[in-house]
Amino acid sequence: MVDLLEDWALPALNRYVLLERPPEAQTPLLFLIGGRGARRDHALSYDGLVRLFQRAAARAGVREPWLTPHSLRHTHATRMTELGMRELTLMRRLGHAHPDSTKVYVRLTDHQVRDDYRTALEQGPQPETAR
Repeated sequence: MVDLLEDWALPALNRYVLLERPPEAQTPLLFLIGGRGARRDHALSYDGLVRLFQRAAARAGVREPWLTPHSLRHTHATRMTELGMRELTLMRRLGHAHPDSTKVYVRLTDHQVRDDYRTALEQGPQPETAR
């Protein structure tokens, strides 16, 4: 899911439509296969997106087997949790029907566990001082 209200989203989408999307396409689908092959103008599949993503990562000098478009979804969920997004809000953003599905996406970092532990200790009952 992309928030079209983010400053970069509409200009990026506009560039794609004007410069990369096959102009003669007779489909309402937005993301299509380009190039000169037989599948030109067909819907871009997830496998096709993975190949595009891998080529872009290689051009950027990043070749990690775990790095996929789907791994970015996990990263997004983790980052939103770190920034304080509520669990049910994140669940809705990711399109999940159940909170357990969302929990699979979030990876807690060691510093989060440490910080949450310290916060709990600070907010908990304080021991009485010796008299």
